[in-house]
Amino acid sequence: MRIIFMGTPPFAATALREIHAAGHQIAAVYTQPPRAARRGKKPQQTAVHALAETRGLDVRHPASLRPAAAQAEFAALDADIAIVAAYGLILPQAVLDAPQHGCINIHASLLPRWRGAAPVQRAIMAGDRVTGVTIMQMEAGLDTGPMLLTRQVEIAGKTAGMLTDELAIVGAAAALEALENLDALTPEPQPDEGASYAAKIDKAEAALDFTASAIDIERTVRALNPAPGAWFWANGERIKLLETAVLAGEKASPGTLLHDGRAIACAEGAVRLRLVQRPGKRPMGIDDLLNGFDMPESVPPCSASA
Repeated sequence: MRIIFMGTPPFAATALREIHAAGHQIAAVYTQPPRAARRGKKPQQTAVHALAETRGLDVRHPASLRPAAAQAEFAALDADIAIVAAYGLILPQAVLDAPQHGCINIHASLLPRWRGAAPVQRAIMAGDRVTGVTIMQMEAGLDTGPMLLTRQVEIAGKTAGMLTDELAIVGAAAALEALENLDALTPEPQPDEGASYAAKIDKAEAALDFTASAIDIERTVRALNPAPGAWFWANGERIKLLETAVLAGEKASPGTLLHDGRAIACAEGAVRLRLVQRPGKRPMGIDDLLNGFDMPESVPPCSASA
Protein backbone atom coordinates (compact mmCIF):
# COMPACT_ATOMS: atom_id res chain seq x y z
CA MET A 1 0.00 0.00 0.00
CA ARG A 2 1.01 3.62 -0.47
CA ILE A 3 1.30 4.93 3.08
CA ILE A 4 1.87 8.21 4.87
CA PHE A 5 3.51 7.50 8.22
CA MET A 6 3.06 9.99 11.07
CA GLY A 7 4.92 9.58 14.37
CA THR A 8 7.61 10.99 16.63
CA PRO A 9 9.17 8.92 19.48
CA PRO A 10 10.97 5.53 19.45
CA PHE A 11 7.58 3.81 19.95
CA ALA A 12 6.57 5.11 16.52
CA ALA A 13 9.98 4.44 14.94
CA THR A 14 9.52 0.73 15.64
CA ALA A 15 6.32 0.71 13.60
CA LEU A 16 7.90 2.69 10.76
CA ARG A 17 10.82 0.27 10.58
CA GLU A 18 8.57 -2.79 10.38
CA ILE A 19 6.10 -1.28 7.90
CA HIS A 20 8.92 -0.18 5.60
CA ALA A 21 10.65 -3.58 5.90
CA ALA A 22 7.39 -5.30 4.93
CA GLY A 23 7.60 -3.65 1.51
CA HIS A 24 4.91 -1.01 1.78
CA GLN A 25 5.55 2.19 -0.13
CA ILE A 26 6.11 5.12 2.24
CA ALA A 27 4.93 8.21 0.38
CA ALA A 28 6.17 10.53 3.16
CA VAL A 29 6.99 10.54 6.84
CA TYR A 30 5.52 13.25 9.08
CA THR A 31 7.11 13.94 12.46
CA GLN A 32 7.64 16.72 14.99
CA PRO A 33 10.21 19.40 14.10
CA PRO A 34 13.74 19.10 15.55
CA ARG A 35 13.93 20.72 18.98
CA ALA A 36 16.75 21.85 21.23
CA ALA A 37 17.73 19.14 23.66
CA ARG A 38 20.57 17.88 25.85
CA ARG A 39 23.36 20.00 27.26
CA GLY A 40 24.40 21.65 24.01
CA LYS A 41 20.82 22.70 23.28
CA LYS A 42 21.34 21.80 19.63
CA PRO A 43 18.25 20.85 17.63
CA GLN A 44 17.72 17.09 17.80
CA GLN A 45 15.82 15.05 15.25
CA THR A 46 13.02 12.85 16.51
CA ALA A 47 13.54 9.09 16.53
CA VAL A 48 11.21 8.77 13.54
CA HIS A 49 13.04 11.52 11.63
CA ALA A 50 16.43 9.91 12.20
CA LEU A 51 15.20 6.47 11.10
CA ALA A 52 13.43 7.84 8.03
CA GLU A 53 16.59 9.59 6.85
CA THR A 54 18.61 6.38 7.11
CA ARG A 55 16.00 4.73 4.87
CA GLY A 56 16.03 7.57 2.34
CA LEU A 57 12.41 8.48 3.01
CA ASP A 58 10.81 11.87 2.42
CA VAL A 59 10.57 13.55 5.86
CA ARG A 60 8.24 16.44 6.62
CA HIS A 61 7.91 18.24 9.94
CA PRO A 62 5.33 21.05 9.75
CA ALA A 63 4.62 22.92 12.97
CA SER A 64 0.90 22.55 12.25
CA LEU A 65 -1.42 20.84 9.80
CA ARG A 66 -4.09 23.49 10.09
CA PRO A 67 -2.93 25.77 7.20
CA ALA A 68 -4.63 25.06 3.90
CA ALA A 69 -1.26 24.76 2.16
CA ALA A 70 -0.13 22.01 4.56
CA GLN A 71 -3.38 20.12 4.02
CA ALA A 72 -3.05 20.45 0.25
CA GLU A 73 0.50 19.04 0.38
CA PHE A 74 -0.75 16.13 2.44
CA ALA A 75 -3.62 15.37 0.06
CA ALA A 76 -1.31 15.62 -2.96
CA LEU A 77 0.59 12.56 -1.72
CA ASP A 78 -2.41 10.49 -2.89
CA ALA A 79 -1.97 7.88 -0.16
CA ASP A 80 -4.03 4.75 0.34
CA ILE A 81 -3.85 5.18 4.11
CA ALA A 82 -2.04 7.07 6.88
CA ILE A 83 -0.57 5.23 9.87
CA VAL A 84 -0.31 7.41 13.00
CA ALA A 85 1.65 6.53 16.15
CA ALA A 86 2.29 9.10 18.90
CA TYR A 87 2.59 11.89 16.36
CA GLY A 88 1.84 14.80 18.68
CA LEU A 89 -0.23 17.06 16.41
CA ILE A 90 -3.99 17.23 16.03
CA LEU A 91 -5.12 16.04 12.59
CA PRO A 92 -7.78 18.31 11.05
CA GLN A 93 -10.74 16.66 9.36
CA ALA A 94 -9.32 17.45 5.91
CA VAL A 95 -6.21 15.44 6.78
CA LEU A 96 -8.23 12.57 8.26
CA ASP A 97 -10.27 12.36 5.07
CA ALA A 98 -7.45 12.71 2.53
CA PRO A 99 -6.15 9.11 2.24
CA GLN A 100 -8.42 6.63 0.48
CA HIS A 101 -8.82 4.53 3.64
CA GLY A 102 -8.45 7.40 6.09
CA CYS A 103 -6.02 7.40 9.01
CA ILE A 104 -5.49 4.59 11.50
CA ASN A 105 -3.78 4.98 14.85
CA ILE A 106 -1.54 2.66 16.88
CA HIS A 107 -2.65 3.48 20.42
CA ALA A 108 -0.85 2.04 23.45
CA SER A 109 -3.86 0.99 25.52
CA LEU A 110 -6.92 -1.21 25.37
CA LEU A 111 -9.47 1.42 24.38
CA PRO A 112 -11.66 2.93 25.65
CA ARG A 113 -9.42 2.76 28.74
CA TRP A 114 -6.67 5.38 28.79
CA ARG A 115 -7.43 7.67 25.92
CA GLY A 116 -4.92 10.51 25.78
CA ALA A 117 -1.23 11.32 26.02
CA ALA A 118 0.18 8.99 28.70
CA PRO A 119 -1.65 5.64 28.51
CA VAL A 120 1.33 3.49 29.53
CA GLN A 121 2.19 5.53 32.62
CA ARG A 122 -1.43 5.86 33.76
CA ALA A 123 -2.07 2.15 33.39
CA ILE A 124 0.91 1.38 35.65
CA MET A 125 -0.06 4.03 38.20
CA ALA A 126 -3.61 2.71 38.37
CA GLY A 127 -2.40 -0.81 39.08
CA ASP A 128 -3.93 -2.28 35.92
CA ARG A 129 -3.05 -5.94 35.43
CA VAL A 130 -3.07 -5.75 31.64
CA THR A 131 -2.81 -3.13 28.93
CA GLY A 132 -2.20 -3.48 25.22
CA VAL A 133 -2.49 -1.91 21.80
CA THR A 134 -5.54 -0.81 19.85
CA ILE A 135 -5.50 -0.21 16.10
CA MET A 136 -8.15 2.45 15.69
CA GLN A 137 -9.78 4.25 12.78
CA MET A 138 -9.19 7.91 13.56
CA GLU A 139 -11.93 10.52 13.84
CA ALA A 140 -12.12 14.05 15.21
CA GLY A 141 -12.51 13.00 18.86
CA LEU A 142 -9.54 12.21 21.12
CA ASP A 143 -8.90 8.47 20.68
CA THR A 144 -12.63 7.83 20.27
CA GLY A 145 -12.66 6.22 16.83
CA PRO A 146 -13.86 2.70 16.05
CA MET A 147 -11.47 -0.17 16.82
CA LEU A 148 -10.08 -2.47 14.13
CA LEU A 149 -8.19 -4.88 16.38
CA THR A 150 -6.60 -5.11 19.83
CA ARG A 151 -3.67 -6.99 21.34
CA GLN A 152 -3.26 -7.54 25.09
CA VAL A 153 -0.02 -7.34 27.12
CA GLU A 154 0.57 -8.19 30.80
CA ILE A 155 2.00 -5.32 32.86
CA ALA A 156 3.55 -7.68 35.45
CA GLY A 157 5.78 -5.23 37.33
CA LYS A 158 7.31 -3.62 34.23
CA THR A 159 8.56 -0.04 34.12
CA ALA A 160 7.09 2.41 31.63
CA GLY A 161 10.22 2.07 29.52
CA MET A 162 10.05 -1.72 29.43
CA LEU A 163 6.32 -1.74 28.73
CA THR A 164 6.57 0.90 25.99
CA ASP A 165 9.27 -1.11 24.20
CA GLU A 166 7.10 -4.23 24.32
CA LEU A 167 4.00 -2.38 23.17
CA ALA A 168 5.96 -0.86 20.29
CA ILE A 169 6.76 -4.34 18.96
CA VAL A 170 3.20 -5.57 19.50
CA GLY A 171 1.79 -2.41 17.93
CA ALA A 172 3.98 -2.66 14.84
CA ALA A 173 2.88 -6.26 14.27
CA ALA A 174 -0.76 -5.31 14.82
CA ALA A 175 -0.49 -2.43 12.33
CA LEU A 176 0.95 -4.77 9.69
CA GLU A 177 -1.85 -7.24 10.35
CA ALA A 178 -4.41 -4.47 9.93
CA LEU A 179 -2.85 -3.36 6.64
CA GLU A 180 -2.84 -6.91 5.29
CA ASN A 181 -6.48 -7.52 6.25
CA LEU A 182 -7.95 -4.04 5.95
CA ASP A 183 -10.91 -5.02 3.78
CA ALA A 184 -11.83 -7.90 6.11
CA LEU A 185 -11.75 -5.91 9.36
CA THR A 186 -15.01 -4.60 10.78
CA PRO A 187 -14.65 -1.32 12.70
CA GLU A 188 -16.15 -1.74 16.19
CA PRO A 189 -17.44 1.35 17.99
CA GLN A 190 -15.85 1.94 21.36
CA PRO A 191 -18.17 1.34 24.33
CA ASP A 192 -18.90 4.30 26.58
CA GLU A 193 -18.41 2.16 29.68
CA GLY A 194 -14.85 2.00 30.97
CA ALA A 195 -13.58 5.12 29.21
CA SER A 196 -10.82 6.99 31.03
CA TYR A 197 -8.40 9.78 30.22
CA ALA A 198 -4.60 9.45 30.45
CA ALA A 199 -3.49 13.01 31.18
CA LYS A 200 0.04 14.01 30.20
CA ILE A 201 2.54 13.43 33.02
CA ASP A 202 3.21 16.63 34.96
CA LYS A 203 6.76 17.00 36.28
CA ALA A 204 5.28 17.80 39.69
CA GLU A 205 4.06 14.20 39.87
CA ALA A 206 7.68 13.02 40.00
CA ALA A 207 8.17 14.45 43.53
CA LEU A 208 7.34 11.45 45.70
CA ASP A 209 4.82 11.91 48.49
CA PHE A 210 5.40 9.26 51.13
CA THR A 211 2.03 9.98 52.73
CA ALA A 212 0.76 7.71 49.94
CA SER A 213 0.82 3.93 50.34
CA ALA A 214 3.92 1.89 49.54
CA ILE A 215 1.97 0.22 46.74
CA ASP A 216 1.21 3.59 45.16
CA ILE A 217 4.82 4.74 45.52
CA GLU A 218 6.14 1.58 43.87
CA ARG A 219 3.73 2.01 40.96
CA THR A 220 4.66 5.67 40.55
CA VAL A 221 8.36 4.80 40.46
CA ARG A 222 7.78 2.25 37.70
CA ALA A 223 5.46 4.57 35.77
CA LEU A 224 8.01 7.40 35.73
CA ASN A 225 11.01 5.23 34.80
CA PRO A 226 12.88 6.26 32.69
CA ALA A 227 11.37 9.73 32.41
CA PRO A 228 10.94 12.06 34.14
CA GLY A 229 12.06 9.81 37.02
CA ALA A 230 10.46 9.83 40.49
CA TRP A 231 12.58 11.52 43.16
CA PHE A 232 12.90 12.62 46.78
CA TRP A 233 15.11 15.06 48.71
CA ALA A 234 18.04 13.73 50.75
CA ASN A 235 20.81 15.95 52.12
CA GLY A 236 19.95 18.73 49.68
CA GLU A 237 20.05 16.48 46.62
CA ARG A 238 17.28 15.19 44.39
CA ILE A 239 17.70 11.43 44.53
CA LYS A 240 15.93 9.66 41.68
CA LEU A 241 14.27 6.43 42.68
CA LEU A 242 14.33 3.99 39.77
CA GLU A 243 13.47 0.65 41.37
CA THR A 244 11.73 -0.24 44.61
CA ALA A 245 9.98 -3.11 46.37
CA VAL A 246 6.99 -2.96 48.70
CA LEU A 247 7.59 -3.88 52.35
CA ALA A 248 4.24 -4.70 53.88
CA GLY A 249 3.62 -4.37 57.60
CA GLU A 250 6.22 -1.66 58.30
CA LYS A 251 4.90 1.06 60.59
CA ALA A 252 6.60 4.45 61.01
CA SER A 253 5.88 8.10 60.20
CA PRO A 254 5.80 8.63 56.43
CA GLY A 255 9.22 9.65 55.16
CA THR A 256 11.16 7.95 57.98
CA LEU A 257 14.28 6.09 56.84
CA LEU A 258 14.27 2.43 57.87
CA HIS A 259 16.65 -0.52 57.61
CA ASP A 260 19.80 1.61 57.86
CA GLY A 261 18.67 3.93 55.06
CA ARG A 262 17.58 1.19 52.70
CA ALA A 263 13.83 1.80 53.00
CA ILE A 264 11.41 4.69 53.45
CA ALA A 265 8.19 4.46 55.47
CA CYS A 266 4.92 5.29 53.73
CA ALA A 267 1.37 5.83 54.98
CA GLU A 268 0.90 2.08 54.60
CA GLY A 269 4.00 -0.09 54.64
CA ALA A 270 7.36 1.02 53.28
CA VAL A 271 9.35 0.90 50.06
CA ARG A 272 12.75 -0.74 49.88
CA LEU A 273 15.18 1.33 47.81
CA ARG A 274 16.87 -0.80 45.17
CA LEU A 275 18.11 1.39 42.32
CA VAL A 276 18.77 5.12 42.79
CA GLN A 277 20.54 7.94 40.98
CA ARG A 278 22.25 11.06 42.30
CA PRO A 279 22.32 14.22 40.13
CA GLY A 280 24.90 13.90 37.38
CA LYS A 281 25.67 10.29 38.32
CA ARG A 282 24.81 6.93 36.85
CA PRO A 283 22.14 4.72 38.41
CA MET A 284 23.45 2.68 41.33
CA GLY A 285 22.27 0.15 43.87
CA ILE A 286 21.28 1.44 47.29
CA ASP A 287 24.35 -0.14 48.92
CA ASP A 288 26.60 1.81 46.53
CA LEU A 289 24.76 5.02 47.39
CA LEU A 290 25.19 4.44 51.11
CA ASN A 291 28.93 3.96 50.64
CA GLY A 292 29.92 7.58 51.33
CA PHE A 293 26.45 9.17 51.34
CA ASP A 294 24.75 9.64 54.70
CA MET A 295 21.00 9.29 54.42
CA PRO A 296 18.99 11.54 56.77
CA GLU A 297 16.68 10.18 59.45
CA SER A 298 13.71 11.18 57.31
CA VAL A 299 12.97 12.83 53.95
CA PRO A 300 10.98 16.07 53.82
CA PRO A 301 7.37 16.10 52.62
CA CYS A 302 6.56 17.19 49.09
CA SER A 303 5.68 20.73 50.20
CA ALA A 304 9.31 21.10 51.27
CA SER A 305 10.57 19.46 48.10
CA ALA A 306 9.14 21.91 45.58
